[in-house]
Amino acid sequence: MLPRQDAHVVEALKHGDEAAFADLVRRYHSSLLRVALVFVPSRAVAEEVVQETWIGVLKGIDRFEERSSLKTWIFRILTNIAKTRAEREGRTLPFSALSNPAGVPEPAVEPDRFLEPEHARWPGHWASRPRTWAPEERLLAKETTTVAAGAIERLPANQRAVISLRDVEGWTAEEVCNALGVTETNQRVLLHRARAKVRRALEEYFDDEVQNATDAG
Repeated sequence: MLPRQDAHVVEALKHGDEAAFADLVRRYHSSLLRVALVFVPSRAVAEEVVQETWIGVLKGIDRFEERSSLKTWIFRILTNIAKTRAEREGRTLPFSALSNPAGVPEPAVEPDRFLEPEHARWPGHWASRPRTWAPEERLLAKETTTVAAGAIERLPANQRAVISLRDVEGWTAEEVCNALGVTETNQRVLLHRARAKVRRALEEYFDDEVQNATDAG
C-alpha cells in the first residue's frame, strides 16, 4: 500500500494536475541531479538526464503499479536513464565504485582513527573523538555549515550522493540503496568514507580557529 500522501500525488498526476507535478519537481529535482552526477560526466548531461526522468514520470505514471514508494519509482527511472547515458558516454568507473567501493583504494582517514571491527559498535566507529570538537551550537554556526557543505561538494560523486541523501536530506539507508542500486554494505562503505572526509575537514577548520585565536592572543 502506498502512503496516503503518495497515493494523492499519484492520483493527481494521473489527472494532469500541474501543481502536483511542480511540487514533485521542487521536492526531488536537486536530489535527482546529485544522483545523476554519480553516473554521467558533467552537470549539463546530468540536467538532461533529470529532464528525461521527469518526462518518463509523466509518460509512465499511468503504469505505476504502486509496488514501491513514488520516490523510489522516480529514482529507479533516473538511474536507468543515467546508466544508459553513461554507457553511451563511455563512463565506467562510477559503476565499479558503486558496486564495489571497497575495491577502489581510497583511505579516507588514517586507519588508527577507527576501532577494529570486533571492538566497534558500528562500522567506522571512531577510536577517539576528533580534536577540538565543538559544542552543538558551534556546529550549527553558519561558518561550520559552509565548511561542511564545501567538503561535501569536493567528494567523489558517489560519496557525495550517498552523504547528501542520508545526512542532508534524511533518507533511510534502504531508500538510498534503492535509489542508487547498491547493496547495504556498499552504501555503508560510501557513507563512512564521505562522513570521515567531512569530519576531517571540520577538524582542520576547528584547529585553524584555535591556532588563529592563540596567535591573536
